[in-house]
Amino acid sequence: MTIDKASVPSLEHNNKVIGESLVLVKYVDCNFEGPSFMPDDQEKQKFAEELIAYSDTTFVPEVYRSFAKDARKLAGAQFEYIEKALHKFDDGTFFLGQFSQVDIIYAPFIERFHVFMQEGFNYDITTGRPKLAKWIEV
Repeated sequence: MTIDKASVPSLEHNNKVIGESLVLVKYVDCNFEGPSFMPDDQEKQKFAEELIAYSDTTFVPEVYRSFAKDARKLAGAQFEYIEKALHKFDDGTFFLGQFSQVDIIYAPFIERFHVFMQEGFNYDITTGRPKLAKWIEV
């Protein structure tokens, strides 16, 4: 499976074009008015950066790779990682307790994987993962 890099959303702002999703989320958060999608808490910020990097380097590629191999086993390990990450801060439903850049980055992938895994592999990614189930619900 190949991913068309030209299909990501892009933004032109102040004569600058941003087309990389991870950079775009951070750019919007830093350059437009409104509440920040990054908490003030240093520990949460550090964890956010770890999760954001993980999404791009491991989570998404590994789940895609699982489609050609043992989807339940390989993708299951990634969804276990997500479940564990959702347990780190118990002050809300979201990854960092509050809605954040992390949720914005993971949402489109988890939403698609949830449907695809169910229909394509008869595998419900939320089974045994109550925090992930709640996160998807919200």
